[in-house]
Amino acid sequence: MQVFVKEKGLKQRISYLKSKGKSIGFVPTMGALHDGHMQLIKASKQKCDITVCSIFVNPTQFNNKEDLVKYPRTFERDKELLKNEGVDIIFHPTAEVVYPKGLDLSVDMDLEGLDTIWEGEFRPGHFKGVVQVVKRLLDLVEPGYLFMGQKDFQQFTIISMMLRKLKISTELIVVPIHREKSGLAMSSRNVRLTKEFKTKSLVLSRMLKYAKDNYRFDKISEIRKYALGKIEEEGLKPEYFAIVNGYDLHEVKSSDENYIIAIVAAWAGEIRLIDNIIISK
Repeated sequence: MQVFVKEKGLKQRISYLKSKGKSIGFVPTMGALHDGHMQLIKASKQKCDITVCSIFVNPTQFNNKEDLVKYPRTFERDKELLKNEGVDIIFHPTAEVVYPKGLDLSVDMDLEGLDTIWEGEFRPGHFKGVVQVVKRLLDLVEPGYLFMGQKDFQQFTIISMMLRKLKISTELIVVPIHREKSGLAMSSRNVRLTKEFKTKSLVLSRMLKYAKDNYRFDKISEIRKYALGKIEEEGLKPEYFAIVNGYDLHEVKSSDENYIIAIVAAWAGEIRLIDNIIISK
C-alpha cells in the first residue's frame, strides 16, 4: 500500500497503473472509517484492479465550523484498516494540495434546487462544497469508477447529476447502507453518541421500515405524522421525515411514481443523524 500526500506523486502512480491497463476504483472519505466504508472498499476491489481511498476532511462542506473542529481525525487507525482491507493507494492531502492558492476550483453548475431541499435546507452551502471537492478529487485521481454509499442519498444523487452535466466519464456505483446489528446506519458520527442516544436512535431505522411496510400513496401524510411522533417520543429532535421521488427528491405527488424513498434526519443530543430506505424501485 502506498500513501500519497502530494498531487504529483499520486498522478504519476495513477498514470503508470493506467499505462499497464489497470482499472481504477475510487472511494472518497473524510476518515474516521467504519465498516460502512469497508463495504465501499470491498465493492471497489471486487470490480477494479486498483483501489484508491482518499482521506480528507473537507472544510468547504461544513456549514458549522464547530462540527468541522469536532469531526474525528484518526488517520493512523484508518491507515491500518485500509491496509488490512487491501487498499492499494491512500491519498491523504492537505487543504493546500486540494485547494492550491490562485487556482479557481469553483464548479459552475445548476443543481436544479437539489442543494436547497432536505439536507440543503438545514446545511446551507454543504452540497456546493461536496460538488467542489468531489470534482477536484476526480480530477486528481481520474478513476474509472467512483464508489459512494446509499446512506448519503441526496449527496450521491447530486454527484450523479454532476457527472452527467459535466460529462465526466467516471461511473458512479452506489453501495447499499451498511448497518450495525441493532439496525443503526453506520456513520463516523456514531462514535460520539452517548449509550442512551445510541439506543434511542434506533427509532430512525424502525420508522423507515414502518414507512416501507405500510406505504400507500394515500397514507403518506399519516405515515409521516406517525414517524415524526415516534421519533420525538424517543427524545430525538427530527428535522424532516419524508417520502420522496428518488430521482428529484421531491415529495411523492402521484401514485404512478415508482422510485420511492423514505428519508429522515434528526438530532440525537448533539449528534445529527440521517438515514433512508428504498420503498420501491
